[in-house]
Amino acid sequence: MIRTENLSRIFQTDLIETTALQHVNLEVKKGEFVAIMGPSGCGKSTLLNILGLLDCASAGQYFFDGTEVTGLSEKQRTLLRKGNMGFVFQSFNLIDDLNVFENVELPLVALGTSRSKRKKMVDEMLEYMQIGHRREHFPRQLSGGQQQRVAVARALITTPKLILADEPTGNLDSQNGEQVMQMLEKLNTGGTTIIMVTHSLNHAERAHRIINLFDGKIITEQVDRTFQPVYNLNN
Repeated sequence: MIRTENLSRIFQTDLIETTALQHVNLEVKKGEFVAIMGPSGCGKSTLLNILGLLDCASAGQYFFDGTEVTGLSEKQRTLLRKGNMGFVFQSFNLIDDLNVFENVELPLVALGTSRSKRKKMVDEMLEYMQIGHRREHFPRQLSGGQQQRVAVARALITTPKLILADEPTGNLDSQNGEQVMQMLEKLNTGGTTIIMVTHSLNHAERAHRIINLFDGKIITEQVDRTFQPVYNLNN
């Protein structure tokens, strides 16, 4: 599903040049659960943002589903993200002025889904995520664990091929963090590919593979040999 070749990212200002990623070669297969670890500032979130088409590489190539996407315009990247990628962030990134239902509905509005279909899909997703009883509540009225459930529901509502999770348990206590990990594992069992940035070794060890970054480079990989890739003639 994902392949990068010598991917690099350099941030430049008038006074300083910072290399966030250096010649990263990475492959993620359909249906895989990959955890990315490393110290703060090592390039984890930068790599995730590039894989999620939220940022562009300075050099190298990135292939998503066999298509080279490095040189795409912002509009083209946006179109590719829609329906293909879902995002879960440490800070939840919910819209304060929208209630639970409206936050989860938002990606479907962007896709032009009809109102009646949106209502059915969102209602089903909220029940699936066990947050339906909070559908009229606003983010400020929810606990951290509930907010993350809403964020996961929003990421899933378009049935994306890929979930990108940046420290999804970082702002949660152990109990709520465990619930989020169980949700991600359930999604992966159902066939969703997941790439997760985390500082928790305990959570990372539940992935099929752990990638360790240091100074923008992949230094080690730990692989679960029991993972069986999902082969599809269209991917």
